[in-house]
Amino acid sequence: MERKKYIIGGLVIAAIVIVSYLGYNYYQNKEEGHLTEEKQDEHGDHHGSNRKTVELNDSQYKNADIALGWFDLKNMSEVVNANGYTKLPPQNQADVSVFSTGLVKSIKVIEGQEVKKGQLLATVESPEFTILQQNYLVSKSNLTYLELEYDRQLKLSEQDVNAKKVLEKTKANLEIEQAQFNSLKKQLRILRVNGDDGTISSIPIIAPIAGHITDVFVNIGSSVEVGKPLFSIVDNSEMHVDLLVYEKDLFQIEIGQKVHFVLTNQSNKEINGTIFNIGKSFENETKTVAVHAHIEDKEKELIPGMYVNALIDVGENKVKTLPEGAIVQAEGREFIFIYLKSNDHKHQDEHDHKKEDEHSHKEEGAHDHGGINKNKFARVEVKTGATQLGYVQVTPLEKIRQGDKIVTSGAYYLQSHLQKSEGGGGHHH
Repeated sequence: MERKKYIIGGLVIAAIVIVSYLGYNYYQNKEEGHLTEEKQDEHGDHHGSNRKTVELNDSQYKNADIALGWFDLKNMSEVVNANGYTKLPPQNQADVSVFSTGLVKSIKVIEGQEVKKGQLLATVESPEFTILQQNYLVSKSNLTYLELEYDRQLKLSEQDVNAKKVLEKTKANLEIEQAQFNSLKKQLRILRVNGDDGTISSIPIIAPIAGHITDVFVNIGSSVEVGKPLFSIVDNSEMHVDLLVYEKDLFQIEIGQKVHFVLTNQSNKEINGTIFNIGKSFENETKTVAVHAHIEDKEKELIPGMYVNALIDVGENKVKTLPEGAIVQAEGREFIFIYLKSNDHKHQDEHDHKKEDEHSHKEEGAHDHGGINKNKFARVEVKTGATQLGYVQVTPLEKIRQGDKIVTSGAYYLQSHLQKSEGGGGHHH
């Protein structure tokens, strides 16, 4: 009996110690505010969160070049991969040449310069222009004479004064001279010369389209030849993409499908487009067919011949994605960072009562309160999936609230800072 009393007393004391210890730990965790949110599975069960937090002052925040954002919904599985290049239609490219030999008298543009349609590019002089204009004026005079002569012969023929043969001869000469005159007039028009304005020795070279000068093939005094280009102009406003799709994927491609592509040798900035035409033959003896796509982002500084990697959406299965730079690896797992604002341990409680649109304020406002602010970030474990064009499918293993700000750039800096804090004796969040 005495032994049972000792056992019961010991159990009571042990229970008191355990309850006190648990209560103390709960109080400490609540005061420190290190657990920013409980981890919740799909069935609503709550588990202890292992989130760690890292703090940056304003200067560190700025130097880290951190960008904040949210998930992008992208099709990562029902897609066709294709490579290709940027291309201009022929009507947006022009080689400027002359229709007569001569010498370059002046040049008004340089390579890279933007020009308008009809703008003066250069002047070319040649004695041939004078001869052409002279022939035009002679033909014009002859035509006037023959028109009067024909009218005279027609009246005489009606009065049976002359033979019908004379009238027919005059009519034939008139028609020949009209053809000659019209031909000379068209030649002068092509050269942009008005044959009635007096004799000239030089002609203007005019831009046939608006765009940018890509090549200048002549200098002052250069000899020009018929059909030999003097300038090249391109108009990049109607740039499109030619994608080479393999035969096995061709049956999935339709006009109107969305295309997402990045420039192979440039940044990984994504550009969007829409398929507007599908080729009807194989390209250059390969088993690929050219699929043409309009570019929706017209402000992009694209030039013809840039190589691209592209995804063509052939389905609607969209998933949450983030840029690859938003994911960090540590301890054999994968994480992202969530921005928790600055110096606000009650942020999560307040967050529950705010509307979603209250989170759309500018990020820089988070450290505009004066003094040295501490910008806090929480690390959240995620699971990654397919990777396409610099984006990766992401499934958070902890609940992330709609409207939270996810670090899309600068995550490696935060992870490095976190490891440095832990390794340097800083407290473990």
